[in-house]
Amino acid sequence: MALPDTMKAVVKAAAAPGAELRQVEVPRPGPGEVLVKVKVASVCGTDVHIYKWDKWAAERIRPPLVFGHEFAGHVVEVGPGVDDVRVGDYVSAESHVVCHRCYQCRIGQFHHCQDCSILGVDRPGCFAEYVAIPAANLWPNPSDLPPETASIQEPFGNAVDTVFAGDVPGCSFLVEGCGPIGLMAVALLRASGAALVIASDLSDYRLELAGRLGADHLVNVARVDVVSETLRLTDGRGVDAVLEMSGAPAAIRAALKTTRHGGRVTLLGLPAGAVELDISEDLVFKGLTVQGVTGRHIFETWYRTRTFLSSGRVDVRPLITHTFPLESYREAFELAASGKCGKIVLTL
Repeated sequence: MALPDTMKAVVKAAAAPGAELRQVEVPRPGPGEVLVKVKVASVCGTDVHIYKWDKWAAERIRPPLVFGHEFAGHVVEVGPGVDDVRVGDYVSAESHVVCHRCYQCRIGQFHHCQDCSILGVDRPGCFAEYVAIPAANLWPNPSDLPPETASIQEPFGNAVDTVFAGDVPGCSFLVEGCGPIGLMAVALLRASGAALVIASDLSDYRLELAGRLGADHLVNVARVDVVSETLRLTDGRGVDAVLEMSGAPAAIRAALKTTRHGGRVTLLGLPAGAVELDISEDLVFKGLTVQGVTGRHIFETWYRTRTFLSSGRVDVRPLITHTFPLESYREAFELAASGKCGKIVLTL
């Protein structure tokens, strides 16, 4: 079947808030690349940052750019040098295109690549009818995996990395921030034998979702002091681990105060600026382990994700709360920014 010359795509057209639906050229796969016809693309917090044009986006993004990096679709064309992918393959993809040359890549830490380009951030993304990606970044999907679920495997990997940065079975947890990745973390903790899961957020909507996905206690930090409540629920000891997903300075400080002595704090959320902490009292004297999580281990977490989804131990369907056609991207981004949703997917 002949491919069209142009396609619909959501484009960050200018260095300002908003985006445009445009007709752009269909990309052609170069050496080592494939072309995928996108069926479903899901909205990430990064996409909202780009749409809103915050400080991070203004410093990183170079318009015009087709953005978006989470998707599922089918291969429609294979570039030169690709011999292990076939037209028709049902795929998703790892969005981090690594260099394979830097020190981190050469020692197997691909998620720390120093010359990485990210789909929909540094190179054209998937809020479009077609996307060209390196064949090495493809992830084959089982035929019975719904495309909506297939499209959110990548952020699921972020949750996997954060949850399993330490022990889980029999341990107590506070998950701060119930955006989609925080909600995935709640579901993973419940499926993996956590003894206690406390979830905190500013949104009652998202806290209700956290309860459906397995949280034992829900704390709206606009009404309840999360430190006092967490200490009350743990007989004054604090939780074994805090998974900090929000990036809010107050939440990061609370994470240190709600963790027991000798516990761990795992940070995935990104604060907008510097955060002041009481290092002596809340970290050193408590003997805490503080871990930063960037992206996900490539492709280790994809295999773990496949296992959780295929076994049925984690059901992410309640997490996907809204579906829009690509043409309704503005409504989707505004809803994502409001916090009154779980995961949003765009269909093509």
